[in-house]
Amino acid sequence: MGLFSRKPKLPPADRPPLTADERVLAWAAAGNGEGDGVVVATNLGLWLPGRGHRFGWHTILKAVWSGRELTVTPAEPLVERDGYTVVADGPTETYLLLDPGELPHQVRARVTRSVAYTEHQPVPGGAARVAARRVAGVDGLTWTVRLDPGTPADDEAVLAETDRLVGVARAATAPADT
Repeated sequence: MGLFSRKPKLPPADRPPLTADERVLAWAAAGNGEGDGVVVATNLGLWLPGRGHRFGWHTILKAVWSGRELTVTPAEPLVERDGYTVVADGPTETYLLLDPGELPHQVRARVTRSVAYTEHQPVPGGAARVAARRVAGVDGLTWTVRLDPGTPADDEAVLAETDRLVGVARAATAPADT
């Protein structure tokens, strides 16, 4: 193989059930201690081994590449509010990628590109990150509030403050009238 040789195509047996408008950007064979599988990045999100669904780029709170391992932290929805969702860190998953190719680059670029607005703010009993994310294939922004660990999600004062913070953020990011 030459200097600019490409990774072979994803074998059909490893291909996740893609939608009609979804295309594979990068993939890598992976292991997570519970068996092997394939991690697949598409234009719409990330498919992890052993799952029948993809994580949309806008639902991945954190993705870290160590040089050998990809660690993904998805959002776990806690409370649906008017115009946004309160989330916390979901279970972290780590995959050893022996031949990662372009996968780490695609994951980082897609997760980063999905973020349109982010700001960390104090709330009663803790802190929260207000974020507006772009959803692949959807117009507009999706708003979330990620509570820091230990911040109570069921406290009315916290929810009132997150309502206020999202309102301020929406106003700050709204297009100016022309």
